[in-house]
Amino acid sequence: MNKDFINRTDQDKVIFDIVKTLKKNANDDKAVPALPVVYPKVQQIHLDRINIYKNNTDIGRWDRIINEYSILQSMYDAITEVEAANRLVLATSYVNDIYFTKESAAADYYQYGNSLMQSGDKNDAKQAYGFFKKSTELVPGYKDSKARMDDAYRSAIINVVINPVIDNSFFSNNGWGNYGNTYSNQFFQQTLVRELGGKYSSTYPADFYTDVEARSDNVEPDWVIDLTLRNMDLPRPSVTNNSRNVSAQIQEGEDSTGKPRYKTITATINISRRYFTARAQMDVNITDAYRRKNISYTSFYASYDWQEERATYKGDKRALRDADWALINNKNYNGDPRKEDVLNELYKRLYPQVKNRITYSVDW
Repeated sequence: MNKDFINRTDQDKVIFDIVKTLKKNANDDKAVPALPVVYPKVQQIHLDRINIYKNNTDIGRWDRIINEYSILQSMYDAITEVEAANRLVLATSYVNDIYFTKESAAADYYQYGNSLMQSGDKNDAKQAYGFFKKSTELVPGYKDSKARMDDAYRSAIINVVINPVIDNSFFSNNGWGNYGNTYSNQFFQQTLVRELGGKYSSTYPADFYTDVEARSDNVEPDWVIDLTLRNMDLPRPSVTNNSRNVSAQIQEGEDSTGKPRYKTITATINISRRYFTARAQMDVNITDAYRRKNISYTSFYASYDWQEERATYKGDKRALRDADWALINNKNYNGDPRKEDVLNELYKRLYPQVKNRITYSVDW
């Protein structure tokens, strides 16, 4: 530890280092003369900063003022806890200053919040929520800040309309939705709205509608989300053929002494493998409907790997093992997947990415 306490530049830390030294040795020849010099010097630095901040009108000044008083109070606490340090200086407590500053700050934040709520603007209500929250954090139970937070939250709830997927890929999937649980363009949209809570959402500060629901309910959207499918790549399957030989030992009888006699049997397995990797991109564009301002534009990517193997054999079937028969009798093979099956798999992979982007954007 640097014992040149008076000339050190780390002004706050030096106070605590001096006190720590005095706690170990009440007569330390460096710490004893240093504390009466360093403490008032550092104290005045913080008081000067407080005076500068008090002359500002920025609402953020309160955090800076409280922080300065808190540093001064921590110095007071450290000094008064060590008798050797407490004898050397008369430290000042700033508990009352912190208390009254928080009261003034809470009142200021509360007033700012009320002023913002007068505009009827949802973005202002969102900011007002933060101010009311700050009031109650500084002074628990300050006036009706908690109730005003609830008012601001409700006023800040936005109406979000999610449009059906626009398919700008080479393959159009118009007319989907009649086969199984597919993620068709409208099904994708409707699932998002339903899982996000719809128009009764309680998880996010937003109500969600399909375009049809918004028109039916005469809802004016605050945000509009457009989903565009593009760069779809559904390649034809590639085919590879390979063969492998298998063999086994089977008993053919016995020799003259009665010992088993074996012979080797063989078979050739011909394996045909069909495979491809499909890819797709979905763009998610979130727009402020009133301000005609883009809020977020993100592209997400997905891929789907498919393969199937089937086999035939020539030779002695007794040489085949269970794994060989599984390929030969592959009952899961139903031919190449249909286009809508592949698109369905890609949608399943895109869906959670899109949903996460929406929830991240609306939440605060």
